[in-house]
This record gives sequence, structure tokens and C-alpha cells, in this order.
Amino acid sequence: MVEVQFRFRSDEPVADPAVTVDAFGDQTNAAAVRLEPGDDARDLLPHLARLQLIEVNFPVFGDGRGYSAARILREAGYQGEIRAVGEVLVDQIAFMRRCGFDSFAPDVPLDPADADNAFKRYEQVYQPTTDQRAPIWKLRHG
Repeated sequence: MVEVQFRFRSDEPVADPAVTVDAFGDQTNAAAVRLEPGDDARDLLPHLARLQLIEVNFPVFGDGRGYSAARILREAGYQGEIRAVGEVLVDQIAFMRRCGFDSFAPDVPLDPADADNAFKRYEQVYQPTTDQRAPIWKLRHG
């Protein structure tokens, strides 16, 4: 299991190791799954009720498919933990959080002060996402 550096949930962390999407179908007791960049998050939609943790791997910082996976899962109603793992960089975590990630396990630990600044950097936002923050245009124009 990967070391979680930041977690924005009040429930107990999942202790079970995450299995691959391919192995998940054969394991009826699996409560955690790991999405790789080539996996389709929509394959998990029929199983969301039994999942407590979905890890989304970012093997390289330039691969943004994980953002879409998190948003798909949240928009489908998934309430469990979505954890960003791998090459998670401080300049990306605020955007990951907006897409639905609520825990972070970077390969290289981030400076806590830098991460805190990143999470607080943007007081106003332009796009609606899964975090339910009102976009600036809506605040201005109702």
C-alpha cells in the first residue's frame, strides 16, 4: 500500500491493498481497486457500492486521464475515497482536488507548506466541478 501524505476525509483509511481493474472482477471481496492510465473508470460504475477506495495512478505528470477518471466516478455518485498516487506534483493537487480526489500519495513527498499554499491558492474558480464550489460568474450574476 502506498503512503498517504494528504487525506481530506473523516472516515477510517482503507487498509486493504488495491487490486488491478482486471483482477477486481474475479475478487468478490475486494474493496479497493487501482486504475491505471489505460483503464476505463466507467467499468467500475456497476460496482461503486462495494468499493471503499479507488487509487488512480499517475505514472508521469503529463498524463491527465486520471482527472477524467475521478470526475466520472464522482459524477456517477461515488462517495468513497479517490486517491491520487504516483507522480503527483504540488502544482497539480489543487486541480486534482477539484476533480474529486480526496487523498494524495505522491511518490516523492511534497513539502507540507507548499501543498497547503497550493490548496488555498485559488479563492475563486471559473468552472463548475465535483467540489460544488460556485464559479465566479455565478457569484457575479446569480
